[in-house]
Amino acid sequence: MHGRLRSVPAVTSPAATARIFLVAALTALASAPAAAGAHRTPPLATQGSPNAVPAAPAVPGAPATPDVPGIPNVPEAPVPASPAMGRGPCLGATRNGYLRARLRGALDLDLAWDGATMQCEGGARPDGRGLRVTIAGEPRGGGRRLRFVFGIDDVPEGASVRARPTNLTLIFEGEQRLFATRGSDKCTTDELRQERIGALGGPRRSWRVVARGFCVAPATTLAGDARLLLTSFDFASEVTHEDDPGPGR
Repeated sequence: MHGRLRSVPAVTSPAATARIFLVAALTALASAPAAAGAHRTPPLATQGSPNAVPAAPAVPGAPATPDVPGIPNVPEAPVPASPAMGRGPCLGATRNGYLRARLRGALDLDLAWDGATMQCEGGARPDGRGLRVTIAGEPRGGGRRLRFVFGIDDVPEGASVRARPTNLTLIFEGEQRLFATRGSDKCTTDELRQERIGALGGPRRSWRVVARGFCVAPATTLAGDARLLLTSFDFASEVTHEDDPGPGR
């Protein structure tokens, strides 16, 4: 099946394991062809109630997803749970991370997470031309958790920027669902600023990143049969940059 994620070998560091998972997930998304007939996806839901959630039609032979209050069962290609990021709160002892997001489409969610219950991490994208920020909500029963992955183009370390194209991936861990824009042309980080935190010297540098933005087109499942529109997002997270030690060091 297109889009099935590769198994990730175990590693010692949880942070390294999380990064490997995200690279594998995004590689699978990049290699998956656009689903034929995606233009026939039903229109986005516009119910007045933010908690109204239309259930997707059942797919014969697809595995059932465990019930979660306020989130319907939407069968999809299996998506393994991401390894845990750091177990502490987002932005450490200050706990001043947050995420506010509005999702509409296959389900309707208005999220308001705070740093005490969510986890966050980030750093330079593999090509070095932007930031990758990962924010995960509070774990639910059965290993279920919603994880956002923002890939923001052209963000130099420490810089404040505006109007940056942004790639979005939404991972419903433990629920066999993944939505992605598969490109940075559907979402925009309208404004982003970085505030230095932690030690000022050394090869490892941390920043508090505050950003807000929106999407003009939805993220879709790998099969193209369901979609989610992130109409707005606003977050404070942490990113860390590390110098390459170079060969022989």
